[in-house]
Amino acid sequence: MTDRRPLLRAIFDAAVAAAHPEIVLARHLRPVPKGRVICLAAGKGAAAMAAAAERHYLDALKLDPARLEGIATTRHGHGVTTRRIKVIEAGHPVPDEAGLKAAEETLALAAGAGADDLLLVLLSGGGSANWIAPTEGVSFAQKQQVTRALLRSGAPIGEINTVRKHLSRIKGGRLARTGQRAEIVTLAISDVPRDDPSAIASGPTVPDPTTLADARAIVAKYALKLDDAIRVALEDPGNESCKPGDAAFARAHFELIAQPKASLQAAIELARDAGYEIVDLGADLEGEARDVAADHARLALQARARGKRVAILSGGELTVTVRGQGRGGPNQEYALALAAVLRDTPDISALAGDTDGADGGAGSADDPAGATIDRGTFARMKSLGLDPKAYLDNNDASAFFAATGDLLLTGPTLTNVNDIRVILVD
Repeated sequence: MTDRRPLLRAIFDAAVAAAHPEIVLARHLRPVPKGRVICLAAGKGAAAMAAAAERHYLDALKLDPARLEGIATTRHGHGVTTRRIKVIEAGHPVPDEAGLKAAEETLALAAGAGADDLLLVLLSGGGSANWIAPTEGVSFAQKQQVTRALLRSGAPIGEINTVRKHLSRIKGGRLARTGQRAEIVTLAISDVPRDDPSAIASGPTVPDPTTLADARAIVAKYALKLDDAIRVALEDPGNESCKPGDAAFARAHFELIAQPKASLQAAIELARDAGYEIVDLGADLEGEARDVAADHARLALQARARGKRVAILSGGELTVTVRGQGRGGPNQEYALALAAVLRDTPDISALAGDTDGADGGAGSADDPAGATIDRGTFARMKSLGLDPKAYLDNNDASAFFAATGDLLLTGPTLTNVNDIRVILVD
């Protein structure tokens, strides 16, 4: 039988390439302003976006380098070389001291922007963790505690960001409020279902539709055990996020430059060109990774039973409710749950990966992006006596796929448009 791994990887790479800053950013950048271009970037693609902006302004538009400055805060290992814009590598998914310092510098630059300046805000997935500026009365350690509790709860990213926005001095429109004297142009790579601007990096420059009451309801929904300072902050009307009509947005503009659906479409086109009938499940899937995998496995088995040559593709951002002590992420857990169901089907193969190059993990640039499964995986499971259910019970997909040799290792991709999942039925 033909090895489908090269095709699976090519499909994943096509999705990533469709959202890379070098490809998508330049055509959205604004003309040179009367004053300075102040670039404030955050997220896993922040440094790459900043470098692309530098090439546009310094090389294509010949801007005087003295009129370009800024700071790009990205995940550890995702930095690139820049000329004028300072790059800081910071923690993700749990924020660290570097992100705390970077957020303060970012707010200071925004506060110093004048009426003739362009405040160029470049956002990508991961910005919520990279920019950490706790509201008054909440310590850095307490903000870290909130993040860890939310990540382990299984809450979707929208709910996580709702809580974070109401404990921050930079999220939920507050960066725009700080820099409102300047023209603010935000260019964003979307990593959230349905491309909600207020959810990308927790919406630092756009109005926020969520409220303190919403944040409190989420804390109650997941029975999060948090310090009293967090509860006090979520009761304080002064911590309400910026709403439509706020003066902060009088000169603020927001534009998406890359979306998950475009990356999914690039993946679909490659699969179709390879001769597969396409089952497009959409770019906005949410849900528990193992449950979604069970549904997709059923679709694959049904196609196989009908003798169809099908590619089942989906995007979105799945979640994992952590109950065990293992390591992994939603894509690895999805692939592991697939393997448990499809173990006797040598003509079905699959890949699940996060387009940023890191699926869960501890914040290292060496973390796997996801995993691949095929008949080789099934054979190694059998020969090694591996029980996928036992690994699922311990949320230990990384150890399982390390044993079978099926981890997807890409390194930082310098962009982030959520996950790409592909199942090929031959």
